[in-house]
Amino acid sequence: MIRKIIQRVNEWLEDRLRSLVRPLSPDARVIVIVTMLIVFSGLSIYMTVSSIYNLGKDKGRELQIEQIETLKLQVEQQQRDSINNLNHYQYERSSE
Repeated sequence: MIRKIIQRVNEWLEDRLRSLVRPLSPDARVIVIVTMLIVFSGLSIYMTVSSIYNLGKDKGRELQIEQIETLKLQVEQQQRDSINNLNHYQYERSSE
């Protein structure tokens, strides 16, 4: 179904383009094709170069990184923490 619709649209476009180009002489056709090729190539190169140029521009101003603030713990949590209780244990090195 969709394939038939696409084929009909393709045939219609081809007939339309042929009817527009038919009155032109062969030399005029070549000139039109070369002109279109140059214009579209220039636009393509311009868009590619401008997008690469603007890729990272002005992103540094928009993204502002804030510094991480220190975490304020309650005193009770610090006393229960096992890391703070390491000083109470004495570890001895055994000689083997």
